[in-house]
Amino acid sequence: MTAPAPGGAQRTVRRLIVYGLLFVLVVITAIGLAGLLERLIDAGTPIAGGGASDLALWLAFTLIGGPLAAVLWWVVWRRLGDEAERGSLAWGLYLTAMYTVSLVVATSALLAAATAALEGRALPTELATGLVWAAVWGWHRWMSRHPVKHPTRLRTVPFVIAAVSGLVLLVSGAIGALGTLLDEAILGATAPALAGAPWWRSVADALVTAAVGGLIWWWHWARDGVRGFRTGFAAVALVVVGVLGGAAVTLAGVGTALWVALRLVLDHTETATRILEPLGGALAAAAVGALVWRSHQRIAAVRSDGTRRAASLVLSGLGLAAAASGIGVIVNATLGAFVSSLVAADTRTLLLAGIAALVVGAPVWWLAWRPTRRPDAEELGSPGRRVYLVAVFGISAVVALIALLVVGFRVFEFVLDATTGASLLDRVRAPLGLLVATALVFAYHFAVWRRDRSAIAEQGLAPARRIARVVLVATDDAAALAPAIEAATGASVTVWRREPVAGAPSAEIQVPDAAAIAAAFDGIAARRVLVLAGPGGRFEVVPLVD
Repeated sequence: MTAPAPGGAQRTVRRLIVYGLLFVLVVITAIGLAGLLERLIDAGTPIAGGGASDLALWLAFTLIGGPLAAVLWWVVWRRLGDEAERGSLAWGLYLTAMYTVSLVVATSALLAAATAALEGRALPTELATGLVWAAVWGWHRWMSRHPVKHPTRLRTVPFVIAAVSGLVLLVSGAIGALGTLLDEAILGATAPALAGAPWWRSVADALVTAAVGGLIWWWHWARDGVRGFRTGFAAVALVVVGVLGGAAVTLAGVGTALWVALRLVLDHTETATRILEPLGGALAAAAVGALVWRSHQRIAAVRSDGTRRAASLVLSGLGLAAAASGIGVIVNATLGAFVSSLVAADTRTLLLAGIAALVVGAPVWWLAWRPTRRPDAEELGSPGRRVYLVAVFGISAVVALIALLVVGFRVFEFVLDATTGASLLDRVRAPLGLLVATALVFAYHFAVWRRDRSAIAEQGLAPARRIARVVLVATDDAAALAPAIEAATGASVTVWRREPVAGAPSAEIQVPDAAAIAAAFDGIAARRVLVLAGPGGRFEVVPLVD
């Protein structure tokens, strides 16, 4: 065993301070440069004219913060020749934070300037801010992809975040443009047209947003290879943003469209034009969300068992939330029918909304969870299923408790002060509907959890233990071995590069075939595994104690 290197804590604190200070100085310099560039772009404002205090602030930020940032960056850049500096968490965190912040600020500002230009207006502040922060983003992108000094930790995180942000812009812009077109086709005249702005201007603004978001998403998804990343963070982004986010947008659109259809047939309290107002946006959300959902679902289907199971569980949770919400709203609206005639008329729309949520959410939950199917031994012992069940009945129990407290509060409030005019049923119907829905969810999932535990005990099944993390110790030519191990085990792989021995002959590491890698990990039940790779395709697998 080797003793820890002296000064390790001091180096960590030093890196945090240095990179935090560099982040602040870069932000200050960018603000100053954006302010000065705004003065140059805006021809109507003299450089030394009005707003002297603002000009003084921008000059101070630029001429003081800029040189300090340059000097500190030069010192940091020189230190990055050391592998320990490149492998520090602080370097990866700094690039992730600055890459994300600069991209978001530049995109937001340039989008505002572009939409203003379409309307014939000029926004020099947004244009200057976008140009400066775009330069900051390009600079940090160059550093993150440097062939030698790029970070070895969190290297793929900024690209995944950027792809997600681009996808969000693409989806929002596409829904906005398609929704406006559908509104124009359905209603004949949109609200912007009635206010004096042509409807096509909203479409143009949304298309600009979609184009910028699509470019950002494509650049990182296809060009930077985010699609093929197998890291844990990339898997979470795929499941949460791609599958869950796309499914949520789709269900919201389908549910709203169904609600509009039900209102057209059964609710005549408003005009057809008023009822049809949300239909265009709902159809657009359903179409775009379904495309995102389906494409990411296909990608998740060819990933590891954990990713596939997580995708199914999040869909089950989404459908369950929609169905439970529908049940609560239906109970709420049904109780409202027994109050006054005025309130009962108002609850008709609420009842139709609950029916739409239940009709949309229940099939998704049924197909994703498949309650009539008996799970096999592998699924019974999977941690994802146990965590899902505990999370669902735990959250539902907490919500049910809160709803019960609200019901009690309303009852005591009515007993102590009955002069407000509202009946007791009208007071408690909303929390009572929530209580009924969450109680049903809790009872079912708690029963399933108990049944799974009994099945595991009866069959003598041990909880499934899967390899969660693999630490690969190898030389620089082991880049191809890491994805092969990820594909064989489904675990995240961290590469520790070995220091070459002086004077020893170097031999290239050969990647074994998939069958050999799978055989090496066969029977390994440890959560963490150490892999020592050597020349000639030899490698040793060492299970580690948790």
